[in-house]
Amino acid sequence: MEGILAGCSHGVRVLFPVASSVNPARNLSSKELVPGVLLPGARRSACLRCTRSEEKSTDGRVTLTYKGDDFVNSVEVQEWESGMSLNDIAAKQGIRIRRSHRTGHPSEGSKDEKDTPRNILEQIIWDKEVEVAQFKQTKPLETLKKAVEDAPPVRDFVGALRESYRRTGVPALIAEVKKASPSKGVLREDFDPVQIAKTYEKNGAACLSILTDEKYFQGSFRNLEAVRKAGVECPLLCKEFIIDSWQIYNARSKGADAVLLIAGVLPDLDIKYMTMICRELGLAALIEVHDEREMDRVLKIDGIQLIGINNRNLETFEVDISNTKKLLEGERGEIIQQRGIIVVGESGLFTPQDISYVQGAGVRAVLVGESLIKQVDPGKAISGLFGKDISK
Repeated sequence: MEGILAGCSHGVRVLFPVASSVNPARNLSSKELVPGVLLPGARRSACLRCTRSEEKSTDGRVTLTYKGDDFVNSVEVQEWESGMSLNDIAAKQGIRIRRSHRTGHPSEGSKDEKDTPRNILEQIIWDKEVEVAQFKQTKPLETLKKAVEDAPPVRDFVGALRESYRRTGVPALIAEVKKASPSKGVLREDFDPVQIAKTYEKNGAACLSILTDEKYFQGSFRNLEAVRKAGVECPLLCKEFIIDSWQIYNARSKGADAVLLIAGVLPDLDIKYMTMICRELGLAALIEVHDEREMDRVLKIDGIQLIGINNRNLETFEVDISNTKKLLEGERGEIIQQRGIIVVGESGLFTPQDISYVQGAGVRAVLVGESLIKQVDPGKAISGLFGKDISK
């Protein structure tokens, strides 16, 4: 959507947009470039053209070069090159969250009714576009790549989940360090992310999820970095609304071992590129889905190890844990089992009965925040959630 970046070892040399409103036949000055489109040295009027890496530009236009037939021949690239609106391309995949592409205007500042966000997730994404564009100005990707080199080693997020399930016989716990949410407001006033992380780890969490969105969840990358530096051994998931590959490098530079990618926001080609970046950096990628169409899209992508089923409708914020069972029935469940994909249950899990229900549906890990963080002792609340002590 915002643009994708494959690592150099995969032959992709620059960013190019995967879902923006730019028309490829139009001339773009350097001030008009769509966020996420990187044209090295482009400080003049130029139009965009996609070619294979062995092709040469003979007409003076800026050329976006890359290898890999999967990308060159992808439907998204072909439709984009033909001039189709890239929000429309995303909509064809069932993605209802539009992108605003207004680099200097937060969503609440729009006075044009047609540009008003249609739901809270769309508003979050529009504001995230502005936030990321600002961060990229102050910390360019090349600077981030140097920071990644100095980051602490990546821990095995997927391995930790598998080992916990083998040891306990119940879904591995990804415990969420979460202060607030848009739907519930502040969940915990006395919020100490490091202390909460340590008590989660002590009481049996296999991995931790650290909220990094500031505006809507009161999280931060400072929290992620602080937990990593505090000696917590659990692998860490960066829980962020990722729309740009820049954010993946930023998460790794702060010590993340995994990132969240939301299928309801990212088109297929973005997911393919971003998971490729994750593999190059050693990160696990948790791909989150909400309905059958998103699940079917993700199952068509090679190399997926983790799929999260969010029982919360991110447009209405209504929760229904039967969504997990529905998405794992029949052929989908068989494919997941054959490929050894770990399914993570998300949202609406409050009791041992809830855990048992999703485990019976095929879930092997759960991501839980609200039902733990609101308790007096979040760590001890883990045994209440599972109906037993999972720390041993």
